[in-house]
Amino acid sequence: MKLRQDIHIGVNLRNLRKNSKLTQEQVVARLQLKESTTTRSIYSRYETGELNIKISDLVILKELFNCSFDDFFVDL
Repeated sequence: MKLRQDIHIGVNLRNLRKNSKLTQEQVVARLQLKESTTTRSIYSRYETGELNIKISDLVILKELFNCSFDDFFVDL
């Protein structure tokens, strides 16, 4: 069974990244420092909603963006 993509997560990821004044490349570099296998191409697809984000990446991004999990899923 495939999980349905949350309609807000891509937009919220992009907004959190931009509010942190980071590029996609910078976010991916920080993910990879925490042993994520996410590439820039994969991260871009997270932001466009083409791919479901891995839970392990979500945990790292929560720390990176200093936000709550709700910030990824709520309509901001």
